Amino acid sequence: MIKKHIITCTVIIALLVMAKVFAYNMPQAAKSITNKVALTSTDVLTKNITKKPLSLMARLNFAEETLPIGDLKVERKMKKTLAAHNFSKLHTNKLHKKAAEWFPVIEPILAAYGIPEDFKYVPLVESGLHSGVSPKGAAGFWQFMPATARMYGLKVNGSVDERNNLRKSTIAAAKYIKELYGIFDSWTLVAAAYNVGDNHMKRQINRQSQDNYFKMKLNRETASYVYKLISMKQIMKHPVRYGYQAPRELLAYNAEKAEGETSE
Repeated sequence: MIKKHIITCTVIIALLVMAKVFAYNMPQAAKSITNKVALTSTDVLTKNITKKPLSLMARLNFAEETLPIGDLKVERKMKKTLAAHNFSKLHTNKLHKKAAEWFPVIEPILAAYGIPEDFKYVPLVESGLHSGVSPKGAAGFWQFMPATARMYGLKVNGSVDERNNLRKSTIAAAKYIKELYGIFDSWTLVAAAYNVGDNHMKRQINRQSQDNYFKMKLNRETASYVYKLISMKQIMKHPVRYGYQAPRELLAYNAEKAEGETSE
């Protein structure tokens, strides 16, 4: 009987001791966890604060397809093309006036056909800097050749030339661009093919065993075409940076568009 009481007392004492030890360690453990969390949070904040902003080259893209980072040849070429599109070289604000007039018509059509908005810069590169018919016979906002224009539903004859109709020619261009994407599955290659022709681009891809536009060897005009589109995009979005004074109509349109995108 006495032995049983001794055992019971021993168990009770042991439990009391364990409870005290546990009670003592709990705040210490909680404090340790809190400290670790605080340190981790501080580390994250520090990393975010000291993180360097992306370089201009890292931010440039065409239809969300970026330039190969770290490729010095591409970087030099991009900077050279941007410099060539600076106001001090072109001496014209007409591009922004044309954009203010053209973009509200072009953008909804491209969206309806699932074409990236960056293709709206094609007419500015194709016909914004120059007007009339090219030596090869291309004409209009999207610089269609007569046969290609007819293929995509435009009337081109002695009495009418719908290549000069912004809405109709943009619809034709959207159809053509969508078809090209079904072939190349890359928007930069589509832009290059728009410039040089799909058959030529397919031959070059097969010949070079390369389907990255920025790494391909192409004729001078096509090799610089996407760079020109990216440059046009830059001077339209950041006119002051490149010496331009965008008209109020374009600034108001861009502000309204940005507000609409934010609310979505």
